[in-house]
Amino acid sequence: MNSEIAVIFDMDGVICHTNPFHSLAFREFFSLRNLAPTDEEFAQHMFGKSNSYILSHFFKRPVAGEELMQLEEEKEGLFRKLYEPHIEPITGIVEFMTELEENGVKLGVATSAPYANLDLILKRIDIRSKLGSIMASEDVKKHKPDPEVYLRSAGNLNIDPKQCLVFEDSYSGVSAALNAGMRVVGVLSSHTREELPPCNFYIHDYTDLSYNKIIELFGN
Repeated sequence: MNSEIAVIFDMDGVICHTNPFHSLAFREFFSLRNLAPTDEEFAQHMFGKSNSYILSHFFKRPVAGEELMQLEEEKEGLFRKLYEPHIEPITGIVEFMTELEENGVKLGVATSAPYANLDLILKRIDIRSKLGSIMASEDVKKHKPDPEVYLRSAGNLNIDPKQCLVFEDSYSGVSAALNAGMRVVGVLSSHTREELPPCNFYIHDYTDLSYNKIIELFGN
């Protein structure tokens, strides 16, 4: 069984608690433009969303092309500066990934964030060598909730989407995994259980997770 399954992790809110720092970066970014989104707006229109969606929503007009690239680099640069002193994995994830790897489970990361953010985290959290697939925003044409990033991850890992389990923390991320035909564990770092589409299982961190629990989820 073990060679037939893959576990794919989102990054923000799943590998690290980055979302509070994304909020801080966006607040700083928007305040420079005399915009002040509420906490509710952030929860609804930021977590798990692509920068093109977020900027278009809050600017109330399409943001694309060269303008998107420049604004995205400004905001993500703010995020990396704010977050770099605080990089820390969510409790238990490195040990959990190590156990999965030792049992022959294929592992991947699929994020809506740009490569520079992913690289910042992978330089500080020693999991890169465990990953058979690494996907960032630059790798896809359609962002979550479109399933492209998860379907391409399954292709990279040479595994059927039905044999993949995804860890996600946002509505659009869970939707993307479900749209790809995959099982999903909801990570309750940014949202409550009720705020996410129905998942196969829910966690707050990785303390009580094990390879055997993952096999159990595939048995359901």
